[in-house]
Amino acid sequence: MSKRKDRKQTEELFESVSQLAGGGQPGLPQTHEAETFNDAGHTNVPIADEALANSKELAPVLASALPGLRQMKKFRFQLLHQWMLAHLQPGRVADVGGGKGLLTYLLRQSGWPATVIDPVPQALPTKFKDLTSHKQIHLAATETVPRLAQNFEPAMARDFDILVALHAHGCNIHLIEAAAQYDRRFVILPCCIIHEPIYPPLGVHWLQCVVDYATRTGFRVQPFRLNFKGQNIGLYGLPL
Repeated sequence: MSKRKDRKQTEELFESVSQLAGGGQPGLPQTHEAETFNDAGHTNVPIADEALANSKELAPVLASALPGLRQMKKFRFQLLHQWMLAHLQPGRVADVGGGKGLLTYLLRQSGWPATVIDPVPQALPTKFKDLTSHKQIHLAATETVPRLAQNFEPAMARDFDILVALHAHGCNIHLIEAAAQYDRRFVILPCCIIHEPIYPPLGVHWLQCVVDYATRTGFRVQPFRLNFKGQNIGLYGLPL
């Protein structure tokens, strides 16, 4: 797929998600090739200023454009950590499907109570890059974070203020439902459609489907974009 096609598809997707979050009708992204909505459909091209300006939710982003080149996907935890510090009021964070727990570690280092909820127990990474100092940070083998080694259940939301899912599988819709039930905020970056209870209609992108579900469930949804390659579009949900 050409870079020009990638750019057009990404801009169409982000604009349609933004319109839907703002209460408008989605402009469905066009399917150009079979792999359109696999990883090839989510590229490192910034959204056009025109698309931002046309969205009441996204227009303020024009004042703080993303820096030049996209970071590698492995830096997504650091980037989401930075975004949360910059845009959200601190709170107790459930890092659903948090894997090794790097996001939780970073949030806790910033003074946010955070817990990994993931059925697969994993150790923290031995090292990671600090994107501010550009230095490698090494973690001791004894370093740990709070962890619930089980699948996410809606009742868990009672003990948290913000439910987070970064490319987590099979929990995006359940997380939104739990946030609605307990009047919580959520931050999700939906990726693959794996073991989800709903599926987008033909011609509707999964992101649009998730935004539509969240708005109908009673949330104001703010789309945002992080500066890494791949599926870098996130959704911040606030209960109405």
